[in-house]
Amino acid sequence: MSPAEPMTMVEKANRAHGNAMPEWIGELARLVDASGLKEAARRLGYSTATLSQVCNGKYLGDLAKVGEVVRGALMAETVDCPVLGEIGRDRCLHEQDEPFRATSSYRAQLYQACRHSCPHSRIKGAKS
Repeated sequence: MSPAEPMTMVEKANRAHGNAMPEWIGELARLVDASGLKEAARRLGYSTATLSQVCNGKYLGDLAKVGEVVRGALMAETVDCPVLGEIGRDRCLHEQDEPFRATSSYRAQLYQACRHSCPHSRIKGAKS
């Protein structure tokens, strides 16, 4: 008797999400199968555990944010940044997480825009 063939991440995602699986989770699972969990995590800026939990339908964190990162990084979703112009949604979310730095005028502008005037901001309490 030979050992069972391990399931691919796409198979695991299909099992966990069924017909209700969002397209971005399918894209994420295909990336993991193609490049490996570690490389997918590095590319998206998430841990391997987070990506595995998302694909397996067990992630308890901000699933919408993970979806936005995946759509930006893998599906070419863009936003119009008031400072940088058209950028990927994944970069938009990354810029929102950056701290204030007075050493760079564009960093200072981004910090302010992300917190006060950008309609794409996910920062709680931001004025948009």
